[in-house]
Amino acid sequence: MTDPAATLVRARWYDGRSSQAQPVLVGLEPGPRGPGLRLHALMPGTAVPPPFFAHDEVEWPEAWRPSRAQRTVVVDLRRAGSLEIDDGAQWHAALEAAGARPGLAQRMQTRWRVFVGVLLAAVLALALFYRYGTPWAATQLTRFVPLGWEQSISQEAMRELDDGFLKPSRLPAERQAALRARFDALAAQLGTGEASSLHRYRGYTPRFELAFRSGMPANAFALPGGQVVVTDALVNEAAKAGLADDALVGVLAHEMGHVVHRHGTRLVVEQGVLNVGLGLALGDVSSVVSMASTVLTGLAYRRNHEREADCFAARLMQRAGLPVAPMADLLMHIDGPPTGGKDEAAASKDGGAPKSTDGTRTPSAADWLSSHPDTAARAQALKEGRGCAAGA
Repeated sequence: MTDPAATLVRARWYDGRSSQAQPVLVGLEPGPRGPGLRLHALMPGTAVPPPFFAHDEVEWPEAWRPSRAQRTVVVDLRRAGSLEIDDGAQWHAALEAAGARPGLAQRMQTRWRVFVGVLLAAVLALALFYRYGTPWAATQLTRFVPLGWEQSISQEAMRELDDGFLKPSRLPAERQAALRARFDALAAQLGTGEASSLHRYRGYTPRFELAFRSGMPANAFALPGGQVVVTDALVNEAAKAGLADDALVGVLAHEMGHVVHRHGTRLVVEQGVLNVGLGLALGDVSSVVSMASTVLTGLAYRRNHEREADCFAARLMQRAGLPVAPMADLLMHIDGPPTGGKDEAAASKDGGAPKSTDGTRTPSAADWLSSHPDTAARAQALKEGRGCAAGA
């Protein structure tokens, strides 16, 4: 029985300079990097190219459908012209006998199981990169962002906010001074003794400043570099709920956590890392994909940042000997959970979510599109000290 690897396949050789074809026999021989190709002239005096071509010297044609081999196969010999083979089945049989194995790209295009497997692996890799790789890379890269850059960006942001919808605070000067003294005392805890472990980034020493503004609902927010802003409405809501200033101090500790963990800067870096990753994985990232990645980053990562800031606030308050429960009570008061009946139905229409039979709040579509975790769950976790690992 003839060795398939030694089978000679009839072909026509074209030198690339004229349309005159020369009959030849093609032999396929095993090689260290793949089959090689050897030409044998059939007509005496025929000028053929070098008789042997190593695997890397040939543009090997692909078998797009192995169950139905091409009738005619064209083999590019690059500068040495090309070969045309009429018996495609014989060619592919000889090629396989010589040790040729289709690459992954070819198997994906000819075998749907391989394609589905590679597709699932790619989706899993992207999901893992999004969930774990991007936050880790952003956390590391943020270490190299200068504090001065953050402070300049924050100053510009405050100027724009003040020129926009923020208004000067109407709180009495003595009230502002009392809260600022509590804020400064809390900030001082970050640099003393055991509390120094709360610093996420070694050598990162933001200068904390508290500002009061009106013109927006009850809220507090932090800008990169140490600027924390609290609204008059938040202070008034705490007073309306009959809560001591420890509640406001807890919220300020939460905002300090955003600063210490550099969440604002990390969000910018995370978006850049995600876009680069998508570009490498998908090629040219379209505006739709880029927008989707922005939304996903803003939602998922911000929710993680909120939980991280909650944990920071709980640890800082405990180190300062202050209770965490008032902060949780203030969150619940601002959130205003429905109490049942008509109020609950109205809240549902306004985007709230009703409670299930066991008393827990059922997540709504708005929750999935929210940049904050469920407020009731956050407040309960803070009261019970859940969700924060030691040293987190």
